[in-house]
Amino acid sequence: MNSFTLTQAAGVAEAVRDKASHESSAYLGGGTNLIDLMKENVSRPTHLTSLHKLPLGKIEQTPEGGLRLGALATNAETAWHPEVEARYPLLSQAILAGATPQLRNMATDGGNLLQRTRCYYFYDLATPCNKREPGTGCSAIGGYNRVCGILGTSESCIATHPSDMCVALAALEAVVRVAGPDGERTIRFEDFHRLPGDTPELDNNLKPGELITGIDLPAKGFANNFTYLKLRDRASYAFALVSVAAALELDGNTIKDARLALGGVAHKPWRDKEAEALLKGQPATADTFRKVAVKVLEGARGYGANTFKIELAKRAIVRALKQATEMSYPQNDNAFQNSNP
Repeated sequence: MNSFTLTQAAGVAEAVRDKASHESSAYLGGGTNLIDLMKENVSRPTHLTSLHKLPLGKIEQTPEGGLRLGALATNAETAWHPEVEARYPLLSQAILAGATPQLRNMATDGGNLLQRTRCYYFYDLATPCNKREPGTGCSAIGGYNRVCGILGTSESCIATHPSDMCVALAALEAVVRVAGPDGERTIRFEDFHRLPGDTPELDNNLKPGELITGIDLPAKGFANNFTYLKLRDRASYAFALVSVAAALELDGNTIKDARLALGGVAHKPWRDKEAEALLKGQPATADTFRKVAVKVLEGARGYGANTFKIELAKRAIVRALKQATEMSYPQNDNAFQNSNP
């Protein structure tokens, strides 16, 4: 790890100014990902702006009837918050499917959005990686790519976004609140993260110096019929091979509204609104769900070791939608047990 200086910011404006005043700097919240990256020399900021004293830890109602998650609220505080459990259980379930209790006690909601990929080559300084060092190549293409993406990939990068929380936030259509040198603004969650294209080093659409201050959840939380299905190699502390956040609004056996987001398959949480539209007005049956699964994966591409994810994702979508309909949802699962829908 390289040496660095540290400033404890007392307010949002001060934090933004402090970061802008240093050429190579980063915001420090919970540090559960940043410190790991620094230890591995993947990230080498020479200055850190600590956010620990900022008043961004509250979870409170919004005037529109939704819920605002402060950027410094921990994942644990969010998952176990009474309002989140009651109104947004999909989000609570997704958070609890990730990491460990110790990490969830430290990791912040804002930091969760900014996690870097867990692609093997991104962490291996001895190998080329366009995300770590633009223009050097993507070792995962043609390499060992079992954990890599199958949707929205490019010739520059096939890495995946690792968050569970973000998959649920995508399905719920959250809004990210940020502050920066040019003032405050909001970003729709679907516009926050980026696909790799030819600039895979850019994970999101934050402008230089911008700081996440909160995450707004809409009033509609799909609290009656939902599930977060995470398929992974072991039952805990493993990133998703494929995950599915499914949320339905039902009228009897007819689907009135639906949201579907996938994790472990792309550079960002993956939604296909055309596929979601195929659910609306249709009966909540396995046949309906299979048609939607085919639509979601129609543009998928495997790269060898990860090709199995295409069929696995189809089965996971069907299974998650069935579980949402029946309200039968295990929090932990193994990708190679009981995966038949």
